[in-house]
Amino acid sequence: MTKLNVAMIGYRFMGRAHSNAWRQVRAFFDTPIDPVMKVVCGQSPSGVAQAADRLGWEESATDWQDVVERDDIDVVDICTPGDSHAKIAIAAAAAGKAVFCEKPLGNTLEEAESMLAAVRRADVIHMLCHNYRRAPAVSLAKKMIEAGEIGEIRHFRGVYLQDWIADPETPRSWRLERARAGSGALGDIASHSLDLARYLVGEITEVSGMLETFVAERPLEDGSGRGVVDVDDAALAMLRFQGGAIGSIEGSRFCPGRKNYNRFEINGSRGSLAWDLERMNELEVYREVGPDSGFRTILATDEAHPFVEAWWPPGHVLGYEHTFTHTVFDLLRAIDSGVPAQPNFEDGVRNQRVLDAIERSSARRQWEKV
Repeated sequence: MTKLNVAMIGYRFMGRAHSNAWRQVRAFFDTPIDPVMKVVCGQSPSGVAQAADRLGWEESATDWQDVVERDDIDVVDICTPGDSHAKIAIAAAAAGKAVFCEKPLGNTLEEAESMLAAVRRADVIHMLCHNYRRAPAVSLAKKMIEAGEIGEIRHFRGVYLQDWIADPETPRSWRLERARAGSGALGDIASHSLDLARYLVGEITEVSGMLETFVAERPLEDGSGRGVVDVDDAALAMLRFQGGAIGSIEGSRFCPGRKNYNRFEINGSRGSLAWDLERMNELEVYREVGPDSGFRTILATDEAHPFVEAWWPPGHVLGYEHTFTHTVFDLLRAIDSGVPAQPNFEDGVRNQRVLDAIERSSARRQWEKV
């Protein structure tokens, strides 16, 4: 079996999730390639060394430029804040590596377009990590929509709500700095709702957006004073889809009691589908079958459901981490076959065009074309 050496840049929250996926994929899936967790890279020598030992990487390093240029590296997995996505991805592509990148693709549309140009120029496999596409219930919803089971799509409603910065005294992290994160709730969480909207319903042609910052400054993490918050705390947008549907997405990190509430509802001419990440194994389905019809819940844990055959018996539910394993599995298949991975940097640019239009719409207080 072909071995593939992986380098991961960044090792904190997303790095832990990606590391788990690289460790688990061969244990459960019949992969065409054996991934080797070769090296993890971070800024702190002691921190990245500890991460390598704990997460299962053979080596640690602190110079990402050296890592991506190594002859023994085949895949570069980018798990850093958004301000470094473009420079790492472009360098990795120029070095002939397959590139796997966390969302959103770049901090700006210009960055995203430059990343897409780089992977096209180098003719390398590229993938964007929108992992929620690969929750079995979401993949099942996709199959049902494509089969016409709920008819013509008319509405998409997506929300992603959290509460981790609802306290105005929560320190300012990098996610609250535009220079590092690009945007706030819009790029961090509403981008997931946007990607699900595009994946399940289709391309978006026009938006009307509103962004709001509720807390303009916060304590600095090092205790040295207070710093400006220059990203949105909440984002809301109305959408028009190419196929005629209308919709909305909302992302907020100011919703007390909502920890990771990522939910969508899709209404068609003959039925509806709904999904909630906090009940991620369940797909709510409505079909008009008579006066006593109503929503029923499909527990998407049967081996006939997407990805589930590799895991446990029916009813033994999957979790958040499995969506990353499914994503890595599909990336390995794409590398083996040469067929483009999905979603890829083209999707990242399309997503970024919508995010950019939402920001323009909010600033101008008018509808904007995508």
